[in-house]
Amino acid sequence: MTSAIILAGGLGTRLRAAVSDLPKPMAPVAGRPFLEYQLDYWIRQGINRFVLSVGYRHEAIVDHFGNSYHGAELVYVVEPTPLGTGGGLLLAADKAGRDAPFLLLNGDTYFAVELKALSAFSHANDADWCFALFRAREEGRYMGMDVTPQGRITSLRSGTGRPGRLANGGVYWVHPRALRGGGRFAPGDQASLEDDIFPLAMESGQRMFGLEFPGIFIDIGVPDDYRRAPALLVV
Repeated sequence: MTSAIILAGGLGTRLRAAVSDLPKPMAPVAGRPFLEYQLDYWIRQGINRFVLSVGYRHEAIVDHFGNSYHGAELVYVVEPTPLGTGGGLLLAADKAGRDAPFLLLNGDTYFAVELKALSAFSHANDADWCFALFRAREEGRYMGMDVTPQGRITSLRSGTGRPGRLANGGVYWVHPRALRGGGRFAPGDQASLEDDIFPLAMESGQRMFGLEFPGIFIDIGVPDDYRRAPALLVV
């Protein structure tokens, strides 16, 4: 796996009080865009090609990064209107390649996941989707899920994360077959990953697995967590 899609097209309305007129991934953290920290981490893990699904104020991202960053290729897919996280994935999937698994990342989340471990676990279980999981510390903010001791996800629902429960960390290993053939949604459609794409995948019997990781997790989607980011990301 050497390619990743980053979902960076959201409006970031909850963060406007702290960061005005910028897409969330460009929110400054200790003088650098948050997206730089994310790219740096995944380049160190072996990703050398990123497809950025962008929308709101996408010019700020394109103008800052251009077509490469620290030796990695950057490709942009622009949402003509806000399509949601699922719509952003569908629009960008072809650019990620249809022959090999790829990584899917939220543009406002930093999660220190060991890529080799995630890939090995996914291959060992012949997964269609593999979620990187963490232990939630808040009630109702994240997607909670039930996972067997072998890592098979048996149920998931957005907004059900509770303290101590395994929750969706916004880093996914995706097999290209997961998006092939006869789906309810097509590129250009508006859709949510958590409320549309994932439930449909589970209903259709796709193999969904999850693996817990203990690494740094920060979601800058709300001002309080955004203000905590420098303490976690700047070393």
